[in-house]
This record gives sequence, C-alpha cells and structure tokens, in this order.
Amino acid sequence: DLIIIRGRNHYPQDLEHTVEEASSLVRAGSVAAFAVDHDGRERVVVVAEIERGKRDAAEIAAAFEAIRSTLAREHEVAAEGIVLVRPNSIPKTSSGKIQRHACKRQFLDNALDVVEQHIGWLAPAAPLQPATAAAGMPRLARQRPVGDSARAHRPERELPQEIVQAVFDHVRRIAKERAGNLTLDSNIVELGLDSLERMEIVASLEESFGARFPEQVLPQIETCREVTEAILDHMPLDGAKRAETAKVVADVPSDTFRIEDFPEVRALEQNFAMVRNAGLENPYFSVHEGLTTDRTLIGGREMVSWATYNYLGMSGEPEVTLAAKAALDRYGTSVSASRLVSGEKVIHQELEREIARFVGTEDAITFVGGHATNETVIGHVVGPGDLVLHDALAHNSLLQGAVLSGARRRPFPHNDFDAAEKLLAQVRSQYRRVLVVIEGIYSMDGDFTDLPKFVGVAKRHKALLMVDEAHSIGVMGPRGRGIGEHFGVKPADVDLWMGTLSKALGSCGGYIAGSHALVRWLKYTVPGFVYSVGLPPAAAGAALGALRLLDRDPGRVAKLHDNARLFLRLAKEAGLDTGPSGGSAIVPVILGNSMNALRLSRALFARGINVQPILYPAVEEKAARLRFFITSRHTADQIRRTIAAMQEELAKIESTTGFSLSAM
Repeated sequence: DLIIIRGRNHYPQDLEHTVEEASSLVRAGSVAAFAVDHDGRERVVVVAEIERGKRDAAEIAAAFEAIRSTLAREHEVAAEGIVLVRPNSIPKTSSGKIQRHACKRQFLDNALDVVEQHIGWLAPAAPLQPATAAAGMPRLARQRPVGDSARAHRPERELPQEIVQAVFDHVRRIAKERAGNLTLDSNIVELGLDSLERMEIVASLEESFGARFPEQVLPQIETCREVTEAILDHMPLDGAKRAETAKVVADVPSDTFRIEDFPEVRALEQNFAMVRNAGLENPYFSVHEGLTTDRTLIGGREMVSWATYNYLGMSGEPEVTLAAKAALDRYGTSVSASRLVSGEKVIHQELEREIARFVGTEDAITFVGGHATNETVIGHVVGPGDLVLHDALAHNSLLQGAVLSGARRRPFPHNDFDAAEKLLAQVRSQYRRVLVVIEGIYSMDGDFTDLPKFVGVAKRHKALLMVDEAHSIGVMGPRGRGIGEHFGVKPADVDLWMGTLSKALGSCGGYIAGSHALVRWLKYTVPGFVYSVGLPPAAAGAALGALRLLDRDPGRVAKLHDNARLFLRLAKEAGLDTGPSGGSAIVPVILGNSMNALRLSRALFARGINVQPILYPAVEEKAARLRFFITSRHTADQIRRTIAAMQEELAKIESTTGFSLSAM
C-alpha cells in the first residue's frame, strides 16, 4: 500500500489515477501500481488494462510514452515496467477493487495476459515516437517562463560533439538504465528522476565545466539539447568567457556575500544603536537564574514575572519534574533516532493517547518543536494548486508553513468569518484543497475568534479547518481543554487541532490531534516527523505528567481565569489600552510608540517587575506595547502592584516626553 523510492513515499492509488488520466486507451479502475526489487533497487511497475478494440503500433507507443512522461512529471517516478494487458485480466475483488499483490505475483510469474510491455531492466528503452502527440494521448505542457516562446522556435545550431557527449555521460551516470537511448531531444525531467537526482546532474556538470548555471536558466532546461546550449551560452569555455566571468564576479557588491553588510544585519545594528543612544538597556536575552513562574531571579534579584507563558505553573511543579526525571532515568536523554526508524518509546505512545483523550480526538502525533509542527504539517497537507486561507494576524509559523507549501496564500481580516466566507465563495472552485487556518488565542492581543462560525464556513465550502491552540490549550474552557471546550464544539468538526507542549503543559514540542487516518498519514510521511529525532524522553514525561495533573486538578484553570479577569479589569480602570484582549491569559498594554514601550519596560524592571516590550517591526509602530502573560500562580497583590507601578511610571514618561495615552 506504499511505494518508497529513494526515501520518498508514493501511494499506489495516486500513481494509478495518473495512469488512467494519461491515456484514453487505459480502462478506468483497471490499473495496478506496485514496486519490485531488482538488483537491490526498487522499481516501479504499472499494469493497465486497455480498452477493447484493435490498436496499431503508433497508438500503443503513444500510450507507453504518455504513461511514462506523465508519471515522471507529476510524481517524479520512473515507471521502469509498463505492462498493457487485455480487458478484465487484472485480479480484482468481488467488489471491483484492484488486488495489487495478486497482480504483482502474476507479473513476477509472467502470468499476465500481455498485449504489449516495456520492462526497462530487460531491454534498452525504445526511442521516443512522434505518435506521442496522437489524439487521445495528452502530454503535459512544458511550463516555460513568459517570453520564452521564441527560444522554442529558433533554428537548431550545430553543437560540439564533445559537449553533447559530456551531457549524455553525466545524465547516464545518475539515471543509469532509466536513461535508455538518449538523444538530444530526450527530456531529462521525463526520465523519472526526482529533484535531487536532477540537481546531482546539474552539480556534476557545473563541477566538470568549472562554472554555475544562472538561476534563471535552470527552470528552462529540460532536454539534453537545452542543457548543451546552456553550457555553451553560460559556461566559460574559453579565455574570453573566463575573463568576462571574472569581471562579473569582481562587480558583485559586498552586501550580497559579506554577512555584516547584509541590509537586514545593518538595520538590526541601527536599532541597537538607537536603544543605546536613548540611554536604555537591551531588554532581550535577560538571563534567568532559576525557575520562572510568577517570580523569577535575574542578576540576583527576585522579580515578579509577566514574561513567560507558564500559564498553569506546570514548569517547576514538583509532580511534573518527577515525571520528567522518571522518563529520563528509564529512556535516557535522547531517543537517538527518528521514531519511524528506531526512536519509538512507550512514553511517546502514552503521551499521544493522553493528548487525544484530552482534546477529544481519535489520535495525536507529537513533534520536537511547536513552530516546526506548523511548518512541516501545513507544507505537507497542502501544496501547489491548493489554497491556505488564514487570519491576517496568523502566527509566523503558520505563515512559514503556507509559504513553504507552495500553495496560494490568502489572508482574511482578523477574526472576520464573513470575509472568509465571501473569499471562499469566490475562489473555492479554483483549488484542489483549501486549508482554513485560525488560532485559539492570538498571542499578541490575547483575543479569540468565534470557532463555531469558522466550523460552518469550512463545512459549507468543503475546506479543511486547522486550529492552532498554542495559547489556548490548558487555558480556555472550564477544564483547560481549549477553545473547542469553551464553545462546546465537537472535536471531530475540526480537521487538525494543533497545540504546543511548551506553554500550559510546561514542556517542549508540538502536536497535531485529529482522526486516525490523519495521524497515520502524518506518522509515515510528514518530513518534520519522519526525518527528525523523536521527542526527548524528559520532554514527553513532563508533558504527560502535566496533562495527568491538570486532569485531576482543573482548579488551576479556574484560578488562571480569575487572575486574567482581575488584571484586565484593573488595567482598564487605570485607563490603560488593553486592545481587544478577551479575558485570556494574554493582556497587552498598548502604548503606540516603540521607544516609550521600551522606556516603560525598563522602568518597571528597575522596580522588580519583568515584562517584555513588543516593538516595531514585530508589530506596527502604532501598536507597540508591553505584553503580560498571566498565570495561575500570580497573586492579586502582584497584579495590583503591577498596575499601580505602570500608572506611576507612565506619568513620569509623560512629564519628560510629553507622551500621553489619552492623546492616542
């Protein structure tokens, strides 16, 4: 049920569907794809029934070429065995389902009812036939940049035989028998080489000729002829070209290769200088010398801490620490491998079962980082031809996942489900998959959306819904089970529940909770899990201990809610701008000026209160702020003293700078 070629996973049903679409000769629902081992390497074989009727040689040749080239382009798979068989000859179940294993056995036993076949490891590949353009045998069009049509029609020029032979040699070295009978017009992409193999060919040619292909040229070269022409056009093959290349290299500006001259680096240094010139200290990377709950130790001073999201005080809780130590003693400091290979531990399974039970889903999967969870999962669930529809204030990890996926990305105004609905009504039909992404609690403003509205939007438009619960799991709902519990939403109404272990659960890592089908698919295929080491035992133990403690003691959540309501009420009574914060564990105090946010942060630090400023460009200048993370460990006295200190320090800033919150 899974074909693995060069470490990449391919689902037989996807290959079979592509073969059906490639040629009108192929009967629908009558294709089997599987892999066989030959000479120590897995080879892909497709067996396809053809429609009834007499077929001439040109039609058969066209079908072979259409199947081969389409699989190569759409899946980067070389079909090294293509077998066309008579109708109703492929083994099927009584319900009409293909029996791949039985078909594979017949192939290996030479028992198929063959009309025509090509087995790449038994004979050289046949030269490509002009019949590939015959009616009913569509080929995928080449995706060339706009303005390249003239290149395709210009007269062919005479090419040096030694360059042509070098190209052939490099291609054959990587493609081996897949290269078949190479000609100048052989399409390298259609040999079924994956992207890494094609880049190996490029790299070996560049090393051989001592120069690089320009980046803009690489997408335009597919045939051996085009590669040869690109070498002649862009590689320094003689003294004049070498001198020209040397001159170009000499003209490269330093801000493209000297890191200290990068514009981004210089801009950062200018910001540091601005802080120094204002007589202020850098507020970032302060060193904490012990546990951080409602209090912390910095430079030997005990301070009230509002700068960490240890919402339920689980980090530092003795029971959670003991759970981490127990896992450490039993499993060591690392699982030392990808879980798929040999890094799977009992504690991973226990944690994932507990997460699924806590969230209310069928299953869950954990990752070593929360940010990486969003990047790798979004990049895996959607791709080119799909759409990611996300909130305009989506977290960086969500945006990075969308960008890396290659899918189209469209934001909708913050928390505006009506706008999301209108967008989907306009564009849903243009995309294969649509992933709607929202958050449980937004980390800058501490507000949250109307989840049931987005559930309805996703269902009406047949879209997937993903909810990032990094700041809402452990925080929202009477038992801390997140925004779904808060609104009474059925967990199955959300396709992907994402959360982190690093906040309310006092550990480190991320998770996706959802259906058995989703989690099984991710565990075997998502790169950030398959190619990454498993969650460290201590982190898994801490998260598991925190979940079990929270299940027994939901009073922590009630205490957190009380503290958050008190902080928000007192801040508003003091005339502070708390933005749209909705009573969650995050309360911003918006100043609208980065330097004054920094001044207030440092003034509070001097008074034993640690809170971090959020400055431009992390937010717009008019949204510069201090951001307070409330925990269940904070006391009413700490909250009252902090609000009073802010009022006093803001009055001092107003008297020296003329700044006034009321004037904003």
